[in-house]
Amino acid sequence: MSMLFSPYKLGPLELTNRIAIAPMCQYSADEGLATDWHMIHLGQLALSGAALLIIEATAVTEEGRITPGDLGLWSDAHLEALKPVIAAMRRHAPIKIGIQLAHAGRKASSEAPWEGGASIPPDQPRGWQTVAPSALPHAEGESVPLALDQQGLARIKQGFVDAALRAQQLGLDAIELHGAHGYLLHQFLSPLANQREDDYGGSLENRMRFPLEVCAAVRAAVPDMCVGMRISATDWVEGGWDLEQSVRFAQELEKLGCHFIHVSSGGVSPLQKIPVGAGYQIAFAERIKRETNLPTIGVGLITEPQQAEHILQSGQADMVALARAMLYDPRWPWHAAAELGAQVAAPPQYWRSQPRQYKTLFGETRLGQR
Repeated sequence: MSMLFSPYKLGPLELTNRIAIAPMCQYSADEGLATDWHMIHLGQLALSGAALLIIEATAVTEEGRITPGDLGLWSDAHLEALKPVIAAMRRHAPIKIGIQLAHAGRKASSEAPWEGGASIPPDQPRGWQTVAPSALPHAEGESVPLALDQQGLARIKQGFVDAALRAQQLGLDAIELHGAHGYLLHQFLSPLANQREDDYGGSLENRMRFPLEVCAAVRAAVPDMCVGMRISATDWVEGGWDLEQSVRFAQELEKLGCHFIHVSSGGVSPLQKIPVGAGYQIAFAERIKRETNLPTIGVGLITEPQQAEHILQSGQADMVALARAMLYDPRWPWHAAAELGAQVAAPPQYWRSQPRQYKTLFGETRLGQR
């Protein structure tokens, strides 16, 4: 039996297979509100056959957006805008739905990638003042963020809690806290971005403090929901956050009752040098899986079914997540199931697409026509 298509549990969340759709920013919201694009985009991914779909990085405060087009969940209006999208997915697909809650920190106030991705200064019409652990810009020449004080830290932590409660109200199945890719929680972890001299900076224990406080607060607010965290296992910069620190952080997350860890890398510094290649981040997931009991999701240029199967069979990760590969081929799980001799869920409207050589690909089906 294919391990990729075997059931698995992330804490309280039961999954039919081990394929997750990683969160992918769409930069297509209107003042943080979901639009028709989200209905189309998420709707097609919901029919993919993957077990878990994680909605894109969703800002917990207005200034926490990466771009003006980022999705948000900082008010009840944002909840209402997402409601019909979630309801449509629920009506037509058995997929479990999670959401990634995020704050961009000093990487906020940026243009969308197809508009160049540059920092938008706060004095420009579409820009705003960013905040961060320390008053250090992401790159030379960019706007300097305001260093967060105790009141600011409390406000943002409450933003995560309030957004988590709205996710629960939406009936979502899981929450992923975004501690990766150079955004706010990662900025606190990395000595490249965090040069504070209070209890939230300096030692590893201090740098971990705010992300762990956020995780603990969210777990307490929604105790029955699956809550995990995505991390960057390394900054790919000498003197930055690295795998050894990531293992320590993962062990602390486990103590808090975190249900999973999603292992990525990079994003905190333009000086990073990433040796990109097939499955280039899986060794990080493997190390964390070996040294903790946290269910571990591996991600990073996983494109082939046999590659994904090997990652699981060899014990490098408990699940795999796909992002760009899923955008390129939204039926990737179907094709993977066909190649690995497994079964996958498909809506009855599509049953007649089942290739003749894969007679049980979609399980028990029946078709009649006059």
